[in-house]
This record gives sequence, structure tokens and C-alpha cells, in this order.
Amino acid sequence: MGIKLKNEYKYSLLVPTSIGARITPANGQPVHSSDNFKLQATSAETNVASISSYLGLPVKVLTTFVKDSPIAKFIKSNLKSRMMDFEGRDVEQGGPWGYRHQFNIADSGFGTRGPRVFNDRAGEVGRTLNVKDFDLERIFGEEGVQVMHLSGLIAALSADTSQFCLALARAAKKYDTKISFDLNYRASFWEGREKELREAFTEIASVSDVLVGNEEDFQLCFGIEGPEAGGEDIDNKIESFKEMIGRVKKQFPNASVFATTLREVVHTNKHLWGGIMLEGDNWFVVKPREINVLDRIGGGDGFVGGLLYGILKGWEPEKWIQFGWATSAMATTFITDYAQPADEEMVWSIWKGNARVKR
Repeated sequence: MGIKLKNEYKYSLLVPTSIGARITPANGQPVHSSDNFKLQATSAETNVASISSYLGLPVKVLTTFVKDSPIAKFIKSNLKSRMMDFEGRDVEQGGPWGYRHQFNIADSGFGTRGPRVFNDRAGEVGRTLNVKDFDLERIFGEEGVQVMHLSGLIAALSADTSQFCLALARAAKKYDTKISFDLNYRASFWEGREKELREAFTEIASVSDVLVGNEEDFQLCFGIEGPEAGGEDIDNKIESFKEMIGRVKKQFPNASVFATTLREVVHTNKHLWGGIMLEGDNWFVVKPREINVLDRIGGGDGFVGGLLYGILKGWEPEKWIQFGWATSAMATTFITDYAQPADEEMVWSIWKGNARVKR
């Protein structure tokens, strides 16, 4: 098996993140015509970590908060309810035009009406994440971490967060913590910072053990040729993805696991969902299968979370992608943008297509 984990650690999974609030209209309605919204705490990285935390593995979150903010208190309570430890500085708001937690305003869509998501990140406190606020020797050297999951969303959020993620990657490498990196390219984050961020992303990817991204992520972050979106039948598309991953592996030989998801949208509430993974020299493919979707947001994070859980549990690689597929399919059935598995059996039942009642 390509990934071997050390045995002495306090945390199975560590995620640095900027956590905000998500408001979603009731009953799948559009934002502009709604006056009733559900408030949630959200971040892509805690979405990933939720699979492990709900299934009993110790998880730690590194983040930052607005001091005395009711939204910060809401987020802290939410993390505790998800069985996650967290560490982060409380930053002074600095007046009404100062720092705050970002807002993600989204509707889930319905049928032929697709989802729409609007991110309001002005004054986002997560952009202040700084390595000087964390004792990396304690976190990695004394407490110990099996796997750290980094996201391109955090690495590209600001110049400070880029340096923060680089420092985390270097510390993880020093202490033999395995690194997972989901590229999560966002054009608006990269605008005017292309050279800086390509260098940072390249360094992180070069020391990562697990690399996750879609065709656009690898092309836009590293200039690696990949398939065009749409237009191919599924067998040809899978072969195109394999060729792309082969090029990624050649550029980043330290990584032993490469993964991407496959999605075809029939309509908002029905998708064909699959995945591809290369572990060492072994390919594992889940051809797209039909899933019913309540809310698609967080499905990709659920895939990464399930895959990492399989790695943390020491399963055979074939089970990593199967579990990741099932936790991603599960995530799309929740009104939260993260899955909340009751136990492993619930996940495996989804993989097996067994939706019978359990009494």
C-alpha cells in the first residue's frame, strides 16, 4: 500500500479552514424570492473532516474567529456538535467595517432550475490565518497528526493564508504527517496572483501524498493538459482522465494517490456520479451511477472525506474510493453541506444500493 501511517498521534485528521455561515432558503426556493432561511456553519474543509469525526476518529480544526461575534459562537458550538476539536485566535472585529465571518448564500435548485450560490467574503476573518498564531511543533511534534488535509481555497485566500499553508505542509513533512491536497481552483482568488499561487501550489503538491482535483483544477493550477468538460462518452472520458492523472503523477512523483470525481447532471435532483483513483500503479474506477440529489453542495468534499477515512482506517485501496463514492452520495441527501453518517453500515448500504428500512 502506498500510504503508511505512523501509530503515535492524537489526531487522525487535521484541517486548516476559514469557517463562515451558510444561509439557504426553505424548500429549495430561490434566494431572491425567499424570506425564510436556514443558518448553517460551513467550510469545505470541515465538510471533508465531518466523515471522520462522525465516525469516531479524532479531528482537529485550525481556524480563526471574530472576537465576541455571535456568528463565531454559533460556529464554535457547531464544531463541538460535530465532535471536532478546534484551535484559533479571536480577532478583534475592528468596528462595523472590520472583520466578519463570510456568508455563503445559496439555494439548492429544483428539477430544471439549477442551484445558485453567492459568496459574500468581504472582510473575511479567515484571510488573517497566520502561522505565528499556531505552535506547529506542538501540533505535529507533540500531539501528532496522521493526515493533514489542505484545500486550495485556503491556500489562495490571501498572501497570509498561502504562507500559512506552506508552513503547515513543511511542518507536516518534517514530522511524517501525510498530506492530502484538494486543489479547488477558484479564478477570482487567483486573479493578479497567478505566479505567486502557482509556486505555492506547486510546492504543496510536491510534498503531498494524496492529490485531488478535477480536469480544470490540474490545468489551471499547473498547466497540465486535461480533458475538456463534456462532449465525450463516459468510457472515453475515463480514459482522458487517466491520461491526465498520468501526467500529474509524472510531475508530482511524491504522491501515491490521485483522485477525481465524475459527474453528469441529468437535472438538479438526479445526477450520474462516479470517481477515478490511482493508487501506486493500480487504477480504481467507479463508473457513474444514478443518485438522487437534495442539495449538491458538498458532494465533492464528501468524496474526499470518505476516501481519507478509508486511508485512515488502513483498508485496502479498492474500499477507499467505494466509501468515498458512498459518503459523497450521502452528502447530497442532507440539507447541510456535509454528510452525517450514523455508522459505517449506513455508508456501505448506500454503496450496495440497499435503501431498505433498518429496524
